Amino acid sequence: MAVHKFRAPPSKMNYVQFLEKFEGIYEHSPWVAERAWAAGITDEHDEIDALADLMARIVAEADETEKRRLIDAHPDLAGKAAVTGELTVASTSEQAGAGLDKCSPEEFAAFQKYNAAYRKKFGFPFIKAVKNSNRYEILKGFEERLENSAEEEFETALAEIDKIARFRLAEM
Repeated sequence: MAVHKFRAPPSKMNYVQFLEKFEGIYEHSPWVAERAWAAGITDEHDEIDALADLMARIVAEADETEKRRLIDAHPDLAGKAAVTGELTVASTSEQAGAGLDKCSPEEFAAFQKYNAAYRKKFGFPFIKAVKNSNRYEILKGFEERLENSAEEEFETALAEIDKIARFRLAEM
């Protein structure tokens, strides 16, 4: 298995450089990068997978309130934030990569309907790592995941957030 390293090794960064580079990996949640730094960044974390694993462990060890805030920090897919241009640069790129910026009026309406149904049932946004996916697969995912329990979806949302973070780290 190939080892993928960052061009600029995290272990050679100071605190400010590290935060500037990694605070946006988890959507609007710089605390993940702050805790990663506090945990101790070593040469091992110059490998993308090692830093991704560290950050995922930090999220897993967070309390339920922090996890809920992390989930709530994510925008709806093809939602209001996308329409009004309020997405982060990373989210804009990810959603466009899945073709969400090219939805037909009918598809856009379906996203709005599913986003509303999902939020009504679970109380938080539908989260999916959309890289290497498309709008048809995402809409199918809504249908399937609306059948899950709140506990299953909470865990699924966190797993998807970790996938998003891993993709964002790999793109660096």
